[in-house]
Amino acid sequence: MKWKKFTIETTTSAVDLISDLLAGLGVGGIEIEDNVPLTESETKGMFIDILPELPPDDGTAKIHFYLSADEETKEAVLPCGDAPRKAEEPEMSEEELLSAVRAGLEEMAKYADIGSGTITASETEDKDWMNAWRDYFRPFSVDGIWIRPTWEDIPEGETPERVITIEPGTAFGTGTHETTQLCIRQLKKYVRPGDKVLDVGCGSGILGITALKLGAASAVGTDLDESAITGTHENAALNDLTEQDFRVILGNILDDRAVQDAVGYNTYDVVCANILAPVIVMLTGEIACHMKRGAVIITSGIVAEKEEDVRQAFLARPEFEILEITHQGEWVSVTARKR
Repeated sequence: MKWKKFTIETTTSAVDLISDLLAGLGVGGIEIEDNVPLTESETKGMFIDILPELPPDDGTAKIHFYLSADEETKEAVLPCGDAPRKAEEPEMSEEELLSAVRAGLEEMAKYADIGSGTITASETEDKDWMNAWRDYFRPFSVDGIWIRPTWEDIPEGETPERVITIEPGTAFGTGTHETTQLCIRQLKKYVRPGDKVLDVGCGSGILGITALKLGAASAVGTDLDESAITGTHENAALNDLTEQDFRVILGNILDDRAVQDAVGYNTYDVVCANILAPVIVMLTGEIACHMKRGAVIITSGIVAEKEEDVRQAFLARPEFEILEITHQGEWVSVTARKR
């Protein structure tokens, strides 16, 4: 099936007004495109290694909505999410609907800045929008450690040291991102049999699972999002690991005493944190008390421009010495040891 895509050129200040207009006309879903940074509440529940750096917000926005191009199917949908979110198309033709949208925009322009308010049309093929990306996720190796999605097998002829199975739909962290690969390589280098490992910001649980596959005795993960807890448990089970093998705690280790106590003190041989550089800087002031003497902390999620900030944060803490700094693409990993 084909869908007609309509785009309204407008301003960020008018997005809510136009969204209400479309909803009132029976359009069941919209897509908003702008350069307004996401707030903390908006990112809750999302699994993103690194938030994209947007260009400056120039006040412009685009609102997209979709109508069926099949005359036998009268639906207005936004093709994304677990499945297309369908709504009955208004009791009007496409021409009548667009005429009503234009009339509404003209009326709105009398009291609000809606920008040009122009509407352009294009056509797109129907897709399984939630799962189309699966076509591009194949098993891959990070220094002999193979990571495969649940629907794929390791290529014939390969002899992996270890295989990690991930269901990427549960939470972010598939191993494909450079920051995750940097951490996996460092885990392979520093994890020893019997180690206790802490993963701060565990996401899908891939780093903790990797550590356990490398011989760690146990892993603990922390994350701010409930879905990460679920995702980690599900991925651990896919790798024959129990909740006792990989315990996950909901909350912020930086400022929540209950989380800090639950994690434990002077406990861990290896800590990994694949998070944003500013958070790593703050983490250097808290994490040492949870590590054994001689324990190693592996950090990543650091863009090249922030490398010096993280380096200086570790250097400012006498309890740490930097062991090495590694790079992949535009990303950086800093590994340090607790003296």
